[in-house]
Amino acid sequence: MKGATFGEVFAVREFKVIFGSFVLLIAGDGIKMLALSVLVYERTGSPGLSAAAYMAGWLPFFLGGLFLLSLADRLSPRALMIAGELIRAVTCLLLAYAGLPVWGMLALVVATGLFSPVFFAARAAMLPEVLPGDAFVLGRSVLNVASAGAQIVGLAAGGTFLTFAGPPGALAVTAGLSVVAALVLRFGLPYRAARKAGDQGAVRQTLQVNRRLLADGRVRGLLLAGWLPCVCLAGAEAMVVPYLGGQGEAGVVLAAAAGGMAAGEFVVGRFAAPALRERLSLPLAVLLGVPWLGFAVSPGIGWAAALAAVGAAGLAYQLGLQRRFVDAVPEDVRGQAFGLQSAGLMTGQAVGAALIGGLGEVIAPGQAIAVSGAAGILVALALARVLRPAPDRVGA
Repeated sequence: MKGATFGEVFAVREFKVIFGSFVLLIAGDGIKMLALSVLVYERTGSPGLSAAAYMAGWLPFFLGGLFLLSLADRLSPRALMIAGELIRAVTCLLLAYAGLPVWGMLALVVATGLFSPVFFAARAAMLPEVLPGDAFVLGRSVLNVASAGAQIVGLAAGGTFLTFAGPPGALAVTAGLSVVAALVLRFGLPYRAARKAGDQGAVRQTLQVNRRLLADGRVRGLLLAGWLPCVCLAGAEAMVVPYLGGQGEAGVVLAAAAGGMAAGEFVVGRFAAPALRERLSLPLAVLLGVPWLGFAVSPGIGWAAALAAVGAAGLAYQLGLQRRFVDAVPEDVRGQAFGLQSAGLMTGQAVGAALIGGLGEVIAPGQAIAVSGAAGILVALALARVLRPAPDRVGA
């Protein structure tokens, strides 16, 4: 099958709208979580509570993914995406100006974040509808590259806004970005009907479809292949700060990792044909773990940044799984399938960071990073049968 081009992808008006709103979302979330973390630290002086505030956006993905994902197929995707932006805007304004106690702020972030996986699922499931065939895979590549760039820009912008306007001002900026994104979605995307009528409660249907998806060996294998190598990567990245002992140096290494991810996604998405992308999934998944082994010999910041960049470039392995995942899931529950994929990924990353963080209390941080890399290699090899394309797809 002939691969798509970036020009063909960006020629689709609906994709340009999705792309623009996605960039605003990622950049705004970076500003929001940084501002919330600083706001909590200013009020409490507690590093632990500040870290909890920064990570508060991860927990809802597990709960929302477990109980609410069927809404992604039962409601119009445009309406869901707009609702997500407006809820984010209201949340940021309440955090900034409502004078909530710290526990109230954290509870608000968790409560409103329960629907985040539904909003993400609506966007992800709409992508193969506006970009059929291989164009969908390239579109995912573009969004992944944009995500890395938007994270860096969002964190940098967040620091600037915090300096000049303080946490409330930074949160207000995020609210403004969300309103702009909602307007872009409302006037840029045509209406699309829901994929599936709700014949039972949302929670019951979500649990039922999740069981159905996980019972399918093909879908389950692709989900695990998308989750587990990233769990190991998250564990390695979580130990960068204690390894270097300084936030500034750690920022350099983590920025290099984001740059490596963007470069890998761009190169594989742009220059590898569809069949080659699928054949590259296994070696790239192994590459995701190999460079982190070098931290066992305590490299300096320059080598650490280079190793992190090369390792994160292996995330491009996921591009070879995307078309297979779309083919494997039933169309009427595609939204929930993509939501389960992203919810499991976010939850797994939090678990990976916690596990390797615990290991770092027992052994040196560099050794813990190396262990995470070795685990990533073993996981990739254990998933080799899933990561390799079926023989009948090699020439597809």
